[in-house]
Formats: sequence, C-alpha cells, structure tokens
Amino acid sequence: MNTQILNQYRERESQQVIPWQDPRLVYCGRMDEDREDGILWVYPCSYVKVRFTGGTLRALVTNIRSYWNSSLGWLTDGEEHRGDLAPEGVTCLTLAEGLPEGSHEICLFKRMDSCHMVLFHGFLLEGGELLEPLPQSGRRMEVYGDSVSAGEVSEAVDYCGQPDPEHNGEFSNSYYSYAWLTARRLGAQLHDIAQGGVALLNRTGYFNDPHALGMTWLYDKIQYQPALCRPKLWDFSRYVPQVVVVAIGQNDHYPEDYMAQDYEGEKARYWRERYGEFLRQLLAIYPKAHIVCKTTILEHDPSWDRAIEETVRELGQERVHYFAYSNNSVGTKGHIRRPEAEQMARELGDFIEAQNSRYHFW
Repeated sequence: MNTQILNQYRERESQQVIPWQDPRLVYCGRMDEDREDGILWVYPCSYVKVRFTGGTLRALVTNIRSYWNSSLGWLTDGEEHRGDLAPEGVTCLTLAEGLPEGSHEICLFKRMDSCHMVLFHGFLLEGGELLEPLPQSGRRMEVYGDSVSAGEVSEAVDYCGQPDPEHNGEFSNSYYSYAWLTARRLGAQLHDIAQGGVALLNRTGYFNDPHALGMTWLYDKIQYQPALCRPKLWDFSRYVPQVVVVAIGQNDHYPEDYMAQDYEGEKARYWRERYGEFLRQLLAIYPKAHIVCKTTILEHDPSWDRAIEETVRELGQERVHYFAYSNNSVGTKGHIRRPEAEQMARELGDFIEAQNSRYHFW
C-alpha cells in the first residue's frame, strides 16, 4: 500500500496510518480506485465510513479545483461538520479530537459536484484502534440529475422559494440534497450521478458551456470534468441499484426552450426520442431495476414534464414510472433549500415505497 503522503504528515510514532485501501473502510459512490496514491471522488454524496475506538482522527486529501471554494463534510457519531480545503494540494482535516472511550463512526463525504475533485489518501488515527465496519444496507439507489440532485445551494435556508443569493459554493451540501435525503429515508445506499447545469443532450444546458455536455455523454463516466481530467468510463457491474431516478429536464430549455415554444416541432420530438433511448439504455444496463422519471419543484415550463410523462407512457415498460411532486415546476425560483428538499424526499420516498409494495424490487 502506498503510504508516502500519509507518512509525510505523521507527527508521532503513536499515530496509526490507515491508507485508503484498508479493507475496514467502507466506501459508497462512483469513484476511481485505479490510482496508487488515493481514491478519486468526483460525484456528490461520495463517502468513506470508518469505525474506531476513542482518540483523534485526521484525514488527508488532495484537492483538485475547477471553480468555487471547496469543502468536505463529515459526520462524527451523527453530528455534522464541515472543513474547507486548500485550492490545490494536500489538506489535513482534523475530523475528531480526544474522543472518549468506546466505539465511534465517522463518515467523510463530498459536499459538491465536479466544481472540484478530491483524492482521498487515508486517515491518521491516534489513541484508538480501527474496528470492523457495520453491515451495509442491501438497498441501492442511483440518481441521474443536475444541481438540485447534487444539493447545490441547499444550505441557503433563508432563501426558500426565492432566487439564489450570491455565493462561492459555500451553501452547497449534498447531504441535504433530496437525493441523499430520500436514500437515507429509505435506508438505501446511493450513487448520485449529479452535475450542476447538466441537460440531457450535448450543446444544451449549462454544464461546460459554451461547449455544453449532456447526461447522455456523462452518464457512463467516472471522470468527466473537462477542466480537470480526461474522461474515464465506469464499470456498471460494480454497483447494481434496484431503483434508478432520472431527474433530467430542468436545464434543457437553455439556450432555447423549444419544448415550450413548439411541442410538436422537430427539436422537441428529437428530445423525446433521445430521452426514450436513454431510458432504454438504463433498462439494458440494469435489467431488474425500476426507473423513476421526474423533474423537480424548481420553476420550469410544464411542457418538459408533459414530454417525460408521455415518453414513459409510450415506452410501455412496467419498470419505468413517471413521478411529479405536489408543487412540481412551481415550488421555487431558486435552488432547493434543505426544508424544501426534505419535503421532496418525503414525497419521492413514499412513491418509491408504494412501487416496492407492488413490485417488490428490494
């Protein structure tokens, strides 16, 4: 195991080096494990869990920034914390200090989308011992979405229902995305394939504008941020969800809202065809999974929801479902804040459980 970076930051012989490859660490998220010096996190909600007794725990990460300020979040025995990262290079985060005797669990997670990537090197533990992990849930979800699914600006709780305040990424927190809130509500693991600004198709949406890249290009990648890396494909056999949520259609109006302007026009018909193709691709990748298709409560023209609902109906596949929130498309003019995301998670979670009662997919 490559522990060079960990040993550089080791201050005392009493500090135990726990490299990222240690089998007692539990990971969740679409990650790149092919490097010797660390495991690369790109997507929001990616995390590592560690159990240990007492003492002090630090994490070593290398930040790879594209835009905005970067931070990670962690839970120490369920209590949430946040730490800012250096714009580039290695950051040593003190996650817990002088914890009492007994067992503790820390979950270190990625708060943001590919505005930055994180190379996690491992932990330094002092005054305690590493423990075996607890059993993980057999329920698995995957979400394909945009900034709402990533939890962007979710902590700006004073702006519920309002446009976003000025920010530099400090309000983004995937822990309070409807995606992760729903997964926790259902007791499920989550891969959150969410990127701010993304639409279905290339040359639409805001991600990588003016050379916009869409979800049909991004969905099968581990690494995809053009400003930071070369694209790298994902092996879908490594994580097989029982439920897949497709939350695309919010950013597709840019630069032209053709679905609202001419629903039967060539561009609108082409989008619906490609949306159907994308669903068929997911059905082929996951031949037993159920797919939930939806948008969000963020303001948009309802023609996009009509397009999704009609495409799902025309597909005629019992494993594909359409879902709409009680205030779909009219809930807010800005990103989804934590209280709004919690309501979304309740509604989406209830819908998924109702489908499970009928189809028994987990």
